[in-house]
Order: sequence, then structure tokens, then C-alpha cells
Amino acid sequence: FLGALYQRLGLRRLLAASGLLARLPARLRAMDALLPELSLRSVVARQPAFTPAVGVRRHRVGLLSGCVQRVFFGDVNAAATRVLAAEGCDVVAPKQQQCCGALSSHAGREEEALARARNLIDVFEAADVQSVVVNVAGCGSSMKEYAVLLRDDPQYAERAAAFSAKVRDISELLTELGPVAARHPIAARVAYHDACHLRHAQGVTAQPRRVLKEIPDLTVVDIPEADICCGSAGIYNLVQPGPAEELGRRKVTHIVSTHPDAVLTSNAGCLLQIRRYLDAGVPLLHPVQLVDASIRGVDPIRACST
Repeated sequence: FLGALYQRLGLRRLLAASGLLARLPARLRAMDALLPELSLRSVVARQPAFTPAVGVRRHRVGLLSGCVQRVFFGDVNAAATRVLAAEGCDVVAPKQQQCCGALSSHAGREEEALARARNLIDVFEAADVQSVVVNVAGCGSSMKEYAVLLRDDPQYAERAAAFSAKVRDISELLTELGPVAARHPIAARVAYHDACHLRHAQGVTAQPRRVLKEIPDLTVVDIPEADICCGSAGIYNLVQPGPAEELGRRKVTHIVSTHPDAVLTSNAGCLLQIRRYLDAGVPLLHPVQLVDASIRGVDPIRACST
């Protein structure tokens, strides 16, 4: 909310024009540079608590709304909900859910991270879901580790293990279910960036590509040095802005070398980091947004270029 006011009231422009922005500490300048354009509407928007499956119900899923994701990328959550429903899933997004604790863990606030983990376990147990779906790689990585984080908690150890076993990146669940909703062609060349928290922490590499290749006429290309971080790395680009910028520029140089019509990645932090250095004319999307567009018969890449 404060970020939206900061932009809408012109404070950001005032700081830049006065030269004060350049005098801020490096961490604050990095935070400002990463902040996407926000509207008050996007900040206060809420995910529907329940979205029924389209057609025959195949699965009941809980969807993590996230904190950064909900505020900065609510359109990704909306796309994920539509795709899951189109693929026969009842989608539950409990309003009581809090942050997954990943950012607390990155910052060394262990007790806060444990409290966040307990909250999500309680909330999604009450929702009685078969899977917990995540569209942010950093969150998914953290949630799959709850069994380890809470292994010494007598009240939560077994429950945490059961919860972690249900957590799926959205590409994992879509691959497991297999497509039933028709896909319309999107004739484009897209570069897919492997988020470190998906590729390295979760070992999920084939599933996002498989899901994308189900879209007719779509060409998916890999980026050179695919296993190298973009510089986001949780809160690394805030606490180490200099090295993070080097990594970000290096990643974008490799992205541009593939001559893509659009760039795709599955993590909120990566989306913010890459957007900072990528030409504004190149669309940057979460893979599920492209799947959603294909199911609905629209072409977001062409729409961005016209």
C-alpha cells in the first residue's frame, strides 16, 4: 500500500528529480529500482476464496496467494486460478493464509519463519486439499522444507511432513494431471529462465518446459548459463546490490542473445530482477500466464508489441 502511494503521489519522481534518490544508501536505491508499477487497486485486490472446477472435478487444490506475489503479481495468481479450474481443479485460496516464511528465513528470523510455517499448515489442513500449489519458486522451496524446519516440534513434525509432501509447483501439478483444456496457438519464440529455487532447490526443470510445449506453435529456447543465478536470490539483491546487479546484467545479456519475443520465469524475485535490466519492450511473464492465454485464445506477447 505504501509503495503504491509512494508512486502515485509522485514521491518517487520528486526524489529522482531532486537528486535525493541518488544519495540514498545502496540498499534503498536497489529497493526503489526493483519496485514495479503499482496501483492501489492491485494492492487491495483479493484472490477468490473458492473457484470451482470447470467440467468434471479431477482434483482439489489449495493455492498459495503469497505476499510479494499477491501485491506485485496478482495477475499471475488470477491466471493460475483460471488454468487450474480449466484443468478440472477446485481451487481454494484461504483468506487466513500468511507469508510462507521464506523471506523471514532468508533474513535469519528463524522463529518468525517457524510461526509462518505453522500458520500455513493449519490453514491448508483446514481447507482439506489434496495438493498445495505454488507459483513462486522461492515459496515452494521453503514450503517443501517445512518437514525439516519443524522436525523437532512434537505438535507439528508429522503434520509438516504431510504438508510438504502435498506441495507442488504449478508446473508439477499440471504435468501430473495432464492437459484436458484445449490450447490455442501462440506463434512466438520465448526464452525460459530457470529460477534457482526451482531448478536447484526443487530439482524442477522438465515440467515447466513440458507445460509450455503443450502450447501449439510456441518455441521454447534455453538461455546460456541456465544454471547461473539472475542475482535475485531471495533478498540478495537488496543486501548485496552491487554483485546482484552484475549477475542481473549478465543474465539479461544471455537472454537477449536468444532473440526472444518474450521471457518467462517462475519466481517473483526473478521477475523483478530481470525486469530491472531487460528492455521494457520485451514482455516478461510467468509461464502460467502464457498457458492461461493459450487456453483463453489470446496472445499476450502480440498484445504487448502492438
